[in-house]
Amino acid sequence: MLGVMRVARAVNNLIEAFERLPGVGPKTAARLTYYLLAVPQDYLDKFAAAVGELKKNTRQCAVCFNVAETDPCDICGDRNRDRKTVCVVEQPLDVLAVERGNGYTGVYHVLGGVIDPLHNIGPEEIRIGQLVSRVETDGIGEIILALNPNMEGEATCMYINKLVKHDHPEVKVTRLAHGLPVGADIEYADDVTLTKAMEGRREY
Repeated sequence: MLGVMRVARAVNNLIEAFERLPGVGPKTAARLTYYLLAVPQDYLDKFAAAVGELKKNTRQCAVCFNVAETDPCDICGDRNRDRKTVCVVEQPLDVLAVERGNGYTGVYHVLGGVIDPLHNIGPEEIRIGQLVSRVETDGIGEIILALNPNMEGEATCMYINKLVKHDHPEVKVTRLAHGLPVGADIEYADDVTLTKAMEGRREY
């Protein structure tokens, strides 16, 4: 009787590493591993170097909390951006999505998550306090809530609106509207949809 085939330790280690990534199952992890096994060594060296330098050559912007090469980031450091308008997003990926539309000229605030009681994530675990501080120190005139239109995103929007309006009723709080379907994630929306959503935002 044939025994179970042993997988090379290096192969197995990489499969397990890929499986720890979000959304990657065992079959996808194995496919990625064997794909990399078949590519030329110089490609593999570049891939490994890119992974190794990922955190070494990036910074978190102290102003908006986006991921960038410099602190402050290029957007916060751009004098042509409208600093009175802040687009609030959940993750850095959402900044990329909004920027692709080329229709937004303000700055950003990355929360780093949303309020999610089922996973013990409250307002204190994300950067709502820092957003309120920016309202108080930067003279912000409008906050655009560009969070995903799901239950957690809506709850976070309601919380931010209530908190900001309590102490700063003069600040306009708007929400992305037309073109963004309920349940869709910001990062997967196409450029035209996001541009229309930004143009059609409504006051909260």
